Amino acid sequence: MSADQAARPSWPARLQALSAAGKDPALAKFHAAMAEIDPATPLAEVPMVALDLETTGFDPHADAVVSIGLVPMDLRRIRLAGSRYWVVRPRREVEDASILIHHITHEEIDPAPDLVDILPELLEAMAGRVVVVHYRQIERSFLDAVVQRRLGETMAFPLIDTMALEAWMLRSNRHWGQRLADRFKLRRRPGLRLGQVRERYGLPAYTPHHALTDAIATAELFHAQVAWHFDADTPIGNLWL
Repeated sequence: MSADQAARPSWPARLQALSAAGKDPALAKFHAAMAEIDPATPLAEVPMVALDLETTGFDPHADAVVSIGLVPMDLRRIRLAGSRYWVVRPRREVEDASILIHHITHEEIDPAPDLVDILPELLEAMAGRVVVVHYRQIERSFLDAVVQRRLGETMAFPLIDTMALEAWMLRSNRHWGQRLADRFKLRRRPGLRLGQVRERYGLPAYTPHHALTDAIATAELFHAQVAWHFDADTPIGNLWL
Protein backbone atom coordinates (compact mmCIF):
# COMPACT_ATOMS: atom_id res chain seq x y z
CA MET A 1 0.00 0.00 0.00
CA SER A 2 2.85 2.33 -0.83
CA ALA A 3 0.71 5.12 -2.28
CA ASP A 4 -1.49 5.23 0.81
CA GLN A 5 1.50 4.99 3.14
CA ALA A 6 3.04 8.09 1.60
CA ALA A 7 -0.10 10.07 2.47
CA ARG A 8 -0.42 8.81 6.05
CA PRO A 9 0.24 11.22 8.90
CA SER A 10 2.66 10.46 11.70
CA TRP A 11 -0.10 9.45 14.07
CA PRO A 12 1.81 9.36 17.40
CA ALA A 13 3.23 12.85 16.86
CA ARG A 14 -0.10 14.30 15.72
CA LEU A 15 -2.01 12.74 18.59
CA GLN A 16 0.53 13.90 21.16
CA ALA A 17 0.15 17.45 19.85
CA LEU A 18 -3.64 17.25 20.02
CA SER A 19 -3.48 15.93 23.56
CA ALA A 20 -1.11 18.67 24.69
CA ALA A 21 -3.28 21.39 23.14
CA GLY A 22 -6.59 19.89 24.21
CA LYS A 23 -8.96 21.75 26.51
CA ASP A 24 -11.56 19.05 27.06
CA PRO A 25 -10.10 16.56 29.61
CA ALA A 26 -11.78 13.46 28.16
CA LEU A 27 -10.67 14.31 24.62
CA ALA A 28 -7.11 15.10 25.72
CA LYS A 29 -6.94 11.78 27.59
CA PHE A 30 -8.26 9.96 24.52
CA HIS A 31 -5.63 11.49 22.23
CA ALA A 32 -2.88 10.70 24.74
CA ALA A 33 -3.95 7.05 24.88
CA MET A 34 -4.10 6.78 21.10
CA ALA A 35 -0.63 8.36 20.80
CA GLU A 36 0.82 5.44 22.76
CA ILE A 37 0.02 2.94 19.98
CA ASP A 38 3.34 2.20 18.28
CA PRO A 39 3.06 1.87 14.47
CA ALA A 40 5.59 -0.99 14.65
CA THR A 41 3.33 -3.13 16.87
CA PRO A 42 2.40 -6.42 15.17
CA LEU A 43 -1.27 -6.91 14.34
CA ALA A 44 -1.44 -9.84 16.75
CA GLU A 45 -0.63 -7.55 19.67
CA VAL A 46 -2.87 -4.59 18.82
CA PRO A 47 -6.13 -3.97 20.70
CA MET A 48 -8.83 -2.78 18.31
CA VAL A 49 -12.44 -1.70 18.25
CA ALA A 50 -14.83 -2.07 15.30
CA LEU A 51 -16.97 1.05 14.98
CA ASP A 52 -20.04 1.96 12.95
CA LEU A 53 -22.22 5.07 12.86
CA GLU A 54 -25.68 5.35 11.37
CA THR A 55 -26.26 8.86 10.05
CA THR A 56 -28.98 10.85 8.31
CA GLY A 57 -26.79 11.30 5.22
CA PHE A 58 -23.20 11.42 4.00
CA ASP A 59 -22.25 15.05 4.69
CA PRO A 60 -20.72 15.45 8.18
CA HIS A 61 -21.47 19.20 8.10
CA ALA A 62 -25.12 18.93 7.05
CA ASP A 63 -26.18 15.51 8.37
CA ALA A 64 -26.24 13.99 11.85
CA VAL A 65 -25.40 10.82 13.77
CA VAL A 66 -28.40 8.82 15.03
CA SER A 67 -26.71 5.69 16.42
CA ILE A 68 -23.30 4.31 17.31
CA GLY A 69 -22.18 0.70 17.64
CA LEU A 70 -18.80 -0.61 18.68
CA VAL A 71 -17.27 -3.91 19.64
CA PRO A 72 -13.79 -4.48 21.12
CA MET A 73 -11.66 -6.99 19.27
CA ASP A 74 -8.19 -8.27 18.51
CA LEU A 75 -6.91 -10.92 16.13
CA ARG A 76 -7.83 -13.70 18.55
CA ARG A 77 -11.48 -12.85 19.21
CA ILE A 78 -14.33 -10.40 18.83
CA ARG A 79 -15.44 -9.49 22.34
CA LEU A 80 -19.21 -9.28 22.06
CA ALA A 81 -19.61 -9.01 25.82
CA GLY A 82 -17.87 -5.63 25.66
CA SER A 83 -19.98 -4.24 22.81
CA ARG A 84 -21.77 -0.91 23.17
CA TYR A 85 -24.72 0.62 21.36
CA TRP A 86 -26.18 4.11 21.62
CA VAL A 87 -29.08 5.85 19.96
CA VAL A 88 -28.35 9.59 20.02
CA ARG A 89 -30.58 12.58 19.42
CA PRO A 90 -29.45 14.86 16.59
CA ARG A 91 -29.93 18.61 16.86
CA ARG A 92 -31.97 18.68 13.66
CA GLU A 93 -35.18 16.91 12.66
CA VAL A 94 -34.74 13.39 11.29
CA GLU A 95 -36.54 13.01 7.96
CA ASP A 96 -38.75 10.04 7.17
CA ALA A 97 -36.52 9.03 4.25
CA SER A 98 -33.63 8.57 6.68
CA ILE A 99 -35.76 6.48 9.05
CA LEU A 100 -36.59 4.11 6.19
CA ILE A 101 -32.87 3.28 5.95
CA HIS A 102 -31.74 2.93 9.56
CA HIS A 103 -35.19 2.13 11.08
CA ILE A 104 -34.58 4.29 14.15
CA THR A 105 -37.89 6.01 14.85
CA HIS A 106 -38.73 9.35 16.44
CA GLU A 107 -39.93 7.42 19.51
CA GLU A 108 -36.39 6.13 19.99
CA ILE A 109 -34.63 9.35 19.07
CA ASP A 110 -36.69 11.84 21.11
CA PRO A 111 -35.67 10.52 24.58
CA ALA A 112 -32.12 9.65 23.49
CA PRO A 113 -29.09 11.55 24.81
CA ASP A 114 -27.17 14.13 22.83
CA LEU A 115 -23.99 12.70 21.29
CA VAL A 116 -21.87 15.07 23.37
CA ASP A 117 -23.45 13.64 26.52
CA ILE A 118 -22.23 10.12 25.73
CA LEU A 119 -18.92 11.29 24.22
CA PRO A 120 -16.87 10.55 27.38
CA GLU A 121 -18.16 6.93 27.36
CA LEU A 122 -17.42 6.60 23.65
CA LEU A 123 -13.92 8.03 24.02
CA GLU A 124 -13.17 5.66 26.90
CA ALA A 125 -14.35 2.66 24.87
CA MET A 126 -12.15 3.67 21.93
CA ALA A 127 -9.05 4.85 23.81
CA GLY A 128 -5.87 2.92 23.16
CA ARG A 129 -7.50 0.80 20.43
CA VAL A 130 -7.05 1.01 16.68
CA VAL A 131 -10.45 1.66 15.12
CA VAL A 132 -11.69 -0.68 12.37
CA VAL A 133 -14.41 0.64 10.03
CA HIS A 134 -15.85 -0.09 6.60
CA TYR A 135 -15.59 3.14 4.58
CA ARG A 136 -13.58 5.67 6.53
CA GLN A 137 -15.40 8.76 5.21
CA ILE A 138 -18.16 8.32 7.80
CA GLU A 139 -16.95 7.52 11.32
CA ARG A 140 -13.91 9.76 11.62
CA SER A 141 -15.42 12.64 9.66
CA PHE A 142 -18.73 12.74 11.54
CA LEU A 143 -17.18 12.46 15.01
CA ASP A 144 -14.65 15.17 14.22
CA ALA A 145 -17.38 17.44 12.82
CA VAL A 146 -19.47 17.05 16.00
CA VAL A 147 -16.50 17.73 18.26
CA GLN A 148 -15.48 20.77 16.24
CA ARG A 149 -19.00 22.24 16.30
CA ARG A 150 -19.75 21.52 19.93
CA LEU A 151 -16.38 21.64 21.69
CA GLY A 152 -14.29 23.73 19.32
CA GLU A 153 -11.63 21.01 19.13
CA THR A 154 -10.43 18.30 16.75
CA MET A 155 -11.00 14.59 17.22
CA ALA A 156 -8.55 12.41 15.30
CA PHE A 157 -7.55 8.78 15.41
CA PRO A 158 -5.87 6.18 13.18
CA LEU A 159 -8.12 3.58 11.66
CA ILE A 160 -8.17 0.52 9.44
CA ASP A 161 -10.69 0.66 6.61
CA THR A 162 -11.81 -2.78 5.46
CA MET A 163 -13.22 -1.25 2.27
CA ALA A 164 -9.89 0.39 1.44
CA LEU A 165 -8.05 -2.86 2.19
CA GLU A 166 -10.30 -4.78 -0.18
CA ALA A 167 -9.95 -2.15 -2.92
CA TRP A 168 -6.17 -2.24 -2.57
CA MET A 169 -6.08 -6.03 -2.73
CA LEU A 170 -8.21 -6.03 -5.87
CA ARG A 171 -5.89 -3.48 -7.51
CA SER A 172 -2.62 -5.08 -6.52
CA ASN A 173 -3.40 -8.79 -6.56
CA ARG A 174 -4.61 -9.93 -9.97
CA HIS A 175 -4.79 -13.52 -8.75
CA TRP A 176 -7.24 -12.54 -5.98
CA GLY A 177 -9.32 -10.49 -8.39
CA GLN A 178 -9.42 -13.33 -10.92
CA ARG A 179 -10.44 -15.85 -8.26
CA LEU A 180 -13.34 -13.60 -7.32
CA ALA A 181 -14.35 -13.12 -10.93
CA ASP A 182 -14.30 -16.88 -11.53
CA ARG A 183 -16.15 -17.73 -8.34
CA PHE A 184 -18.94 -15.20 -8.76
CA LYS A 185 -18.92 -15.10 -12.58
CA LEU A 186 -18.34 -11.36 -12.47
CA ARG A 187 -18.21 -9.19 -15.55
CA ARG A 188 -17.64 -5.98 -13.61
CA ARG A 189 -15.29 -5.00 -10.83
CA PRO A 190 -16.34 -6.74 -7.58
CA GLY A 191 -18.50 -4.58 -5.32
CA LEU A 192 -17.11 -3.04 -2.14
CA ARG A 193 -20.23 -2.71 0.02
CA LEU A 194 -19.91 -4.44 3.38
CA GLY A 195 -22.32 -7.24 2.49
CA GLN A 196 -20.74 -7.79 -0.92
CA VAL A 197 -17.24 -8.12 0.50
CA ARG A 198 -18.41 -10.41 3.33
CA GLU A 199 -20.06 -12.73 0.80
CA ARG A 200 -16.78 -13.18 -1.04
CA TYR A 201 -15.15 -14.43 2.16
CA GLY A 202 -17.99 -16.85 2.88
CA LEU A 203 -19.37 -14.79 5.77
CA PRO A 204 -23.12 -14.84 6.49
CA ALA A 205 -25.48 -12.09 5.39
CA TYR A 206 -26.65 -9.68 8.10
CA THR A 207 -29.42 -7.11 7.86
CA PRO A 208 -27.57 -3.83 7.17
CA HIS A 209 -27.91 -0.35 8.66
CA HIS A 210 -27.90 -1.24 12.34
CA ALA A 211 -24.82 0.29 13.93
CA LEU A 212 -23.94 -2.59 16.26
CA THR A 213 -24.66 -5.30 13.69
CA ASP A 214 -22.53 -3.48 11.13
CA ALA A 215 -19.70 -3.05 13.66
CA ILE A 216 -19.74 -6.81 14.33
CA ALA A 217 -19.90 -7.51 10.59
CA THR A 218 -16.88 -5.25 10.04
CA ALA A 219 -14.92 -6.98 12.80
CA GLU A 220 -15.62 -10.38 11.25
CA LEU A 221 -14.63 -9.13 7.82
CA PHE A 222 -11.31 -7.79 9.08
CA HIS A 223 -10.54 -11.17 10.67
CA ALA A 224 -11.21 -12.82 7.31
CA GLN A 225 -9.09 -10.32 5.40
CA VAL A 226 -6.13 -10.85 7.73
CA ALA A 227 -6.49 -14.63 7.50
CA TRP A 228 -6.44 -14.49 3.68
CA HIS A 229 -3.97 -11.73 2.97
CA PHE A 230 -1.80 -10.71 5.90
CA ASP A 231 0.53 -12.07 8.52
CA ALA A 232 -0.10 -11.60 12.22
CA ASP A 233 3.35 -10.00 12.44
CA THR A 234 2.39 -7.22 9.99
CA PRO A 235 3.05 -3.84 11.68
CA ILE A 236 -0.17 -1.97 12.40
CA GLY A 237 1.35 1.12 10.78
CA ASN A 238 1.29 -0.69 7.43
CA LEU A 239 -2.51 -0.86 7.49
CA TRP A 240 -3.83 2.15 9.35
CA LEU A 241 -4.82 5.39 7.68
